[in-house]
Amino acid sequence: MKTKNALQLMLASLVWGIAFVAQSSASAYIRPFSYNALRCFLGGLTLLPLVLLRQKTNPSQIEAPSGKAHTTAKPYLWLIGGICCGVCLTFGSVLQQIGIGQTTVGKAGFITALYIIFVPIAGVLFLHQKMTPPIVASAILGLIGMFLLCIKEDFSIGRGDFFVLLCSFAFTAHILVIDHFSESVDGVLLSCVQFFVVSLLCLPVMLLFERPTLSQIRAAWLPIVYAGVMSCGVGYTLQIVGQKGVNPTIASLILSLESVFSALAGWVILGQKLAFREICGCIILFAAILLATAKDFLRSPSVENDRK
Repeated sequence: MKTKNALQLMLASLVWGIAFVAQSSASAYIRPFSYNALRCFLGGLTLLPLVLLRQKTNPSQIEAPSGKAHTTAKPYLWLIGGICCGVCLTFGSVLQQIGIGQTTVGKAGFITALYIIFVPIAGVLFLHQKMTPPIVASAILGLIGMFLLCIKEDFSIGRGDFFVLLCSFAFTAHILVIDHFSESVDGVLLSCVQFFVVSLLCLPVMLLFERPTLSQIRAAWLPIVYAGVMSCGVGYTLQIVGQKGVNPTIASLILSLESVFSALAGWVILGQKLAFREICGCIILFAAILLATAKDFLRSPSVENDRK
C-alpha cells in the first residue's frame, strides 16, 4: 500500500471521527430524522457535481472502484443499488443519531466500529464463508469489550448504547450491500444516490412528526453542514480515492480508526471523558478489530494485485 493511500484513508477516518461530535452537538437542537434528511440532502448535492463531471469525462461508462468498467446491460442497476444502500444507511444513521444523543461520542464511535467484526461473522452466517479462529477470537473479545464499555454494574445497558449497537448491525448490512453492487456501479454515483434516498425516506417523518423550526435548523447549521459536506461528501470521496488498489479489509481497518478519533474529539472538543472500565473496553474492542483483520493486513498487497 502506498503512503498516500494510507494518509487519504486516515484523513477520511479523522473526518468521520469528528462527525460524531457534530452529531452529538446537533442532537441538542434537532431531532434524528430531521438531521439526517438535511445533512444527507446536502451530502448528495456535494457529490452531484463530481458525478456529473465523471459522466461528462466518460459518458459511455464509468469505471468501478475495482478498475473494471461496468456495462450498460442493466442501466438502472445504479438506482437499485442506491435504493438498497440508502435504506440500510437510513436505519444505521437514524439509530446512531438517536443513540448518540444519549451516550458519549467516544463510546458511540467504538460501538459503531463493531461492524468490522460483524461483517466477517455475517459472511459466515449468510454467505457460507469459513469460520476462522481469528473471527471466533475477535467475536469473543468484542463481547468482552462491549460488556466493559456498555454494561453497567447492575447488568443493564444504556439506552443510547443499545441504539448505537443496533446501528452497527445496520451498517454491517450497508457494507455487504455496497460490496454486492460496487463491482458493477460507480462508487461516487452509488453514494450520491444513497444520500438522496436517505433524505427522501427521512423527509416524511421530519415533516409529519418532528416539524423542525427555522430557528432549530439555524442553531444546528454548523453540525449539519459539517456532516453533509465533510462527512458525506469529502469523507466518502477520500475513501474512494484512497481505497483504489488497496485490499478492502486493510482499508476497513484504517477507516475503523474513526472510533479512536471520535473518542479524542469528544474529549478535546466536548470535554467528554471515559471511565477506566470504559477505556479498558475500548482497548479490548480495538484489539478485537485488529485481530479480525490481522491476516489480511499482513498479506502482501502486491500478491493480491497479481491475482487480479
